[in-house]
Amino acid sequence: MTDATNRPDDPATGPDCATGPDSATGPDGTAGPNGATGPHGASGPNGATGPHGATGPAGVRSGPDQPVRAVPGGVSGDGVTPAGRDPGVPTAGEPNPPELLPGGPAPATPDGRPGGPRAERAVLRLARPYLGRLVGAGLLAAATEFAGLALMATATWLLMSAAGRPPLDRLTVAIVAVRALAVSRGVFRYTERLAGHDAVLRMITDVRARVFATLAARRDAATQRTGDALSRLVSDVEAVQDLLLRVLVPGAAAVLVSFLAVGSAALISPPAAGVLAAGLLVAGAVLPALATVLTRRAADEVAPLRGALAVDAVDLTHGAADLAAFGATGTALAAAEARAGRLARLERRLAAAGFAVDAVGVLVAGVTAAAVVYVALRAGVGGVLVGVLAVGTLTAVETALALVGAARQRTQLRAGLDRVAALLTAPEPTAGPGPAPAGQDVRFAGVTVRYRPGAPPALAGVDLDLPAGRRVAVVGPSGAGKSTLAAVLTGAVHPDAGRVRLDGVDVAAYPPEELPRAIGGLLAEAYVFHATVRENLLLGRPRADEAELTVAARAAGLLDWVRAQPDGWDTVVGEQGGQLSGGQRQRLALARALLAAPAVLVLDEPTEGLDPAAADAVLASALAATPAGHSVLLISHRLSGLAGLDEILVLDAGRVTQRGRHADLIDRPGWYRDQWLLQEAAERGYLALGPAA
Repeated sequence: MTDATNRPDDPATGPDCATGPDSATGPDGTAGPNGATGPHGASGPNGATGPHGATGPAGVRSGPDQPVRAVPGGVSGDGVTPAGRDPGVPTAGEPNPPELLPGGPAPATPDGRPGGPRAERAVLRLARPYLGRLVGAGLLAAATEFAGLALMATATWLLMSAAGRPPLDRLTVAIVAVRALAVSRGVFRYTERLAGHDAVLRMITDVRARVFATLAARRDAATQRTGDALSRLVSDVEAVQDLLLRVLVPGAAAVLVSFLAVGSAALISPPAAGVLAAGLLVAGAVLPALATVLTRRAADEVAPLRGALAVDAVDLTHGAADLAAFGATGTALAAAEARAGRLARLERRLAAAGFAVDAVGVLVAGVTAAAVVYVALRAGVGGVLVGVLAVGTLTAVETALALVGAARQRTQLRAGLDRVAALLTAPEPTAGPGPAPAGQDVRFAGVTVRYRPGAPPALAGVDLDLPAGRRVAVVGPSGAGKSTLAAVLTGAVHPDAGRVRLDGVDVAAYPPEELPRAIGGLLAEAYVFHATVRENLLLGRPRADEAELTVAARAAGLLDWVRAQPDGWDTVVGEQGGQLSGGQRQRLALARALLAAPAVLVLDEPTEGLDPAAADAVLASALAATPAGHSVLLISHRLSGLAGLDEILVLDAGRVTQRGRHADLIDRPGWYRDQWLLQEAAERGYLALGPAA
């Protein structure tokens, strides 16, 4: 829902809407989290997708004709940001969330314990279908490294032997071998990259789909900010790719080549092979453990800080106007700069630790080579073979040092993997096959919602009965709590007191994949994807045929426009519906809600952006198109068209001040009658400006 202004002195600083979770679920469960992608990869604002219920970057929803706007501190339309749900931009006296504090808690798995190996196992389970490709990539990586080792050893033998000017035929095999190894090394490397990336990119497609589906179905996603959800879907999912390509594949190849190197050295000198094995153990086990210890704490902070910086970027760009209006630009910039500085210091610390460990690795390689040469000479090995052992040792230790990089990379990926694993281990949501059955009753009993301790309630002791087939409107001034009521009903906001029951069961107890079929609709900010009209509508019901699309579009007043377009249903609507007018965009969102046909249809300002005559016609058509036995909760600023509804509630400051039918309320003194008279006079004046008949 929208309002004309955001006033600093008004407790309802946003446009009459509570901040819902950034991934509030739509009528069909396809409402996406901020940061998830839509059809054909189309992303939502600031990475925020989701056809229904997506909020702005700092928690304030915008109307169909306005860009997403931010309010400093994430202040919501009904007063304030939900405590502990949306931290907003920290003020000077407001501490960072625990996960962003230095040395703060690392992400945990769903059972509450730190992730680590459990997170890796959860991620790697998705790699099972591609295990053959990954094993092949690992073997090719090992072949690449061993070809390099053999190339150095053979080239050393060739150069040292050639110094003695032997007959050319004694060098022919070595010359051919050097050429073959040089060429094969490049071929193996290219093939390994091709096979590894093919397997990993296939797997990443599955991971992103699972992460998107989980975020889309979550009702506790108010804890996620726009940028943080984007970070989860992009940066954290890329950690899965790095785990395979930069940790497991090169690590396995280094281990295999180390064994082969020791075995080859043993053919020349067993004592020298023992020294080489000791050096490889230091390079491949001790140094990786040291690198892990030195980088673990700093690495655990990097992923949350990157998510926080993504939030800051969203707030500072898309919320620039609101931040300036509230004089909070400096505070927001200071908070972002502080986090950026912290991230830069952590990355410098990680780089310094990496440099130190790498320097020790070079020292280990040199010491090992010297020890191998000494032992080989003591064992009576010939001069040429001593040179081969020396160069081969340097190459083998360098290969083993890849395990140091893998260990360091694994440590840096741990926080991101934990965040991804928490989503991958959640039950996978399933899409509903079609409209929800009718006959579901809703009852609000003493519902109270506060967005911060000590703040005025957004809802205070609200009681409401919405039996199957009943149609109720909720009206009131901006900031009265209307959108909070809708958010509580859809499960996006949990009440601090009281209960909301659906057929006698608490709404919070419903599985995320089932609730959107029962309760959903057109919420305060219905996102429109950069896709076709058909694809946007099918988010409401993926299996709908063209006849069903036609019925929904006709009810929303969109059908004539669709038929007038050269591409019809395949017309691309642009990013955020940029190719549509505000009214067309709202009708598209309304058609999608009607197509989903939940048992309890929530319509939050369904005619926003339409002129009065069109608004009345569309509202009447939408109500008529709602299946028999399905309930309707209509939230509106306009009072025209409410005469046929079963009950009207007037909210003010979160409390029900009037209730009854339209005819009764206009006969009683109060806000409803006053507003009715004002709107009637204003609309008569508006209509008088039209052309004469």
